[in-house]
Amino acid sequence: MIAFFGPAGSGKSTQGRIIADKYGWRWLSVGQVLRDTGEFDDILNAGELVDDATVVRLMNKQIEFAEAEGMEVVLDGYPRDMEQVNILLAEPDGKFFDNMKGAIILDVPKEELYKRVQERGRSDDTMEVLEKRFAVFEQNICSILPLLEERNVAIFHIDGTGDFETVTERINKIVRELIPGSPKVWEDTDPESIENDAVKREKSYGE
Repeated sequence: MIAFFGPAGSGKSTQGRIIADKYGWRWLSVGQVLRDTGEFDDILNAGELVDDATVVRLMNKQIEFAEAEGMEVVLDGYPRDMEQVNILLAEPDGKFFDNMKGAIILDVPKEELYKRVQERGRSDDTMEVLEKRFAVFEQNICSILPLLEERNVAIFHIDGTGDFETVTERINKIVRELIPGSPKVWEDTDPESIENDAVKREKSYGE
């Protein structure tokens, strides 16, 4: 299990999907998992967040499904905050963090993030909103990373700037170190279509 973290515009969802497709793994986004239930559309469409206990319960179920099928899991920005982390830590088996092989953080300068996000043309991507999103991410990740380090989860900061393929290869190098010997099952992933899809998913869960 590998977790991808990064602020809006960093490309974490797109890159996570690319890696999952390449190796035939399961990519899990909270927004997608919630939508698949059909129970939370009103909340998501209003731009609100589903309570953390529900998110953890549903994500755990999907992780169990994937692992039962012998699949590795790529987590998209999960756990999102310390509330979710604390719920996971309180679980009796406590295996979530033991099963996490690594966390990949995509680092992109704010100026570049602003440029990327504004280019996608969403009406709610104002400077004020973006500043708030970036601040929330930084607060959350600064709280989560020390805990992951305490649980001996390998953490990798990846330079998220440059052309898409270059960033993908930087990530892929780390993934091969974390999970060696995984055969590639797909090479012709279309990054543009995945990126467009990922933008929609980012909007659905507070990013």
